[in-house]
Amino acid sequence: MKFSDKIYVAGANGMVGSAIVRQLKALGYHNLLTPSSKQLNLLNQADVNAFFEYEKPQFVFLAAAKVGGIWANNTQRADFIYQNLLIEINVIHAAHANNTSKLLFLGSSCIYPKMAPQPLKEDYLLTGLLEATNEPYAIAKIAGIKLCESYRLQYQRNFISVMPTNLYGTHDNYDLHNSHVLPALIRKCFLAKALQNNDTEAIAKDLAKHPIQAATHKQDNETDLNALLANYGILKQHGRSSVTVWGTGTPLREFLYADDLAEACVFLMKNYNDLQFVNIGTGKELSIKDLALMIKEIVGFDGDLLFNTDKPDGTPRKLLDVSRLNALGWTARTSLREGISKTYQEYLAGLGLRP
Repeated sequence: MKFSDKIYVAGANGMVGSAIVRQLKALGYHNLLTPSSKQLNLLNQADVNAFFEYEKPQFVFLAAAKVGGIWANNTQRADFIYQNLLIEINVIHAAHANNTSKLLFLGSSCIYPKMAPQPLKEDYLLTGLLEATNEPYAIAKIAGIKLCESYRLQYQRNFISVMPTNLYGTHDNYDLHNSHVLPALIRKCFLAKALQNNDTEAIAKDLAKHPIQAATHKQDNETDLNALLANYGILKQHGRSSVTVWGTGTPLREFLYADDLAEACVFLMKNYNDLQFVNIGTGKELSIKDLALMIKEIVGFDGDLLFNTDKPDGTPRKLLDVSRLNALGWTARTSLREGISKTYQEYLAGLGLRP
C-alpha cells in the first residue's frame, strides 16, 4: 500500500474499525474512506454498489459486523446471520466488481467447532459441530471466509481473511444486554464499586453515558436504583456489593487488545497474499473466573464475585494457534493486564471521571 492509496475501512466507527483507522493514520496513510452507518447502509446492496462505483477504493478492510455476547447471539439469531451475511455479500462483491486491489475480511474465532482440539489451528475449520449459542453468527463468518476464497479462486482476487480472538479496547460496547464478557465485567465491577461506596454521582454518569433502562427511571431513588442494577447481577446487601458472572467461571478464553489487532491487520494487508486465512491472537489464555478477578482488582472493587451456574458457559476452551502469524513476523505486544488497565482508564475518562 502507498500512503496515497484510497483505503476504505468498513465499520470505521466500531472498536475494530476505529483501531484500524488509528493505526493507518499513525503510519502515514491519509486517503481514508470512513463513512458511518448513517452515511452508507451496508445492508443495502444498491447503496454499497454506488459507493464503490464512485469511490473506487484500492484497499478494503471489512471490519463491519453485527456483534454481541452470548445473550445477544442466542436471542437475536436471525438478525445475526441475516445482517452479517448481507454486509459480507454486498461489500465483497462490490469490491470484486470495482476491481479493488486487495480486501481483508475479519472473521471470528467462533467459526471453529465447539470441541475442536486446542489450540485451534486454521485447518480445523468445518471439522465438527459449532457452539450452539452463536451458531448463526459463526455460519455467517464462515460464509465470509468462503466468499473471499471463492472470488480468489474464480476471479483471482487478492481477498484475504483473518480470524481474531476475543477483542476488547477503545470504543468497546458496554451495553449490558449484548456486550461481550470483558467490557461487561468492567462496567459491572465499576457500578458495584460505586454502589458499595454510595457514589450515586458516578452511577448517574454511567447510566447517562450507557443507558440501560427507559429515561423514566428515577436515578435519585435508592430503592429504584438498587432494583435496576439487580437486574444485571449487581447487588448490595448489608452494605456489601456483589457482581454475578454468567456460568461456572471455568471456560478458558484468550483476549486481544484491539489496537494490537489493528496492527496485525495492517501488517497482513501489506505482507500476506495467500488463500489460507490467518488466526490473530496472543496464544495465551485464562479462565473467566481469573479474568473477573483481574478486572475486579484493576477497577478496585472489593466486593464479591458470584457465579450463576444456571447460565450457559459457551465453548469450554477457545485458544488460537497463532504460529502461522508469528512465523510471518508479527506478535501481539500488549499484555492483558496492561490492556484492561488502559481500557478502564478510557472508560472512566468517557464518564468524565478520574481514576
